[in-house]
Amino acid sequence: MLMNKLIILRGNSGSGKTTIAKELQRKMGSNTLLISQDVIRREMLMVKDGPDTMALPMLKELLIYGRNHCETVILEGILVGEWYRSLFEQAKELYGNNIYAYYFDIPFEETIKRHKTRPQSKEFGEEAMREWWVDKDYSEVLNETAITADKDKESIIQEIYSKITEK
Repeated sequence: MLMNKLIILRGNSGSGKTTIAKELQRKMGSNTLLISQDVIRREMLMVKDGPDTMALPMLKELLIYGRNHCETVILEGILVGEWYRSLFEQAKELYGNNIYAYYFDIPFEETIKRHKTRPQSKEFGEEAMREWWVDKDYSEVLNETAITADKDKESIIQEIYSKITEK
């Protein structure tokens, strides 16, 4: 039986979730599934985000796949708490106490600064990011650890990696 672990990285656009997720996947190595909300929603399905997004059923299926076939699953995205509550509830059923949830609590100004260094900066800008912004969107379902702007990429990766490999 696999000792599956689920890492959830949530927060506003431009907060650093995808960068951290990709680095963690590299560090975790083989048999680590990275589920990116943007890839599913924007690239694979080309659907909008919202209360009943068509991405939700696929995200749920991928959590099941990961539980059955992978040692570690990383789920990352904006994943607005209210809209994705059923996904988080399912995650708790599937992974129990092996969920390591993090919320990127980064100020809006900092997300704009970070966004300007990304390839997507040509696709959308500050106006769209302000429209999507949800302040302090901590989940009522997940027990999330805050990641704040004072932490650099390396320390975030090391903190999460140490936490999930200590058991």
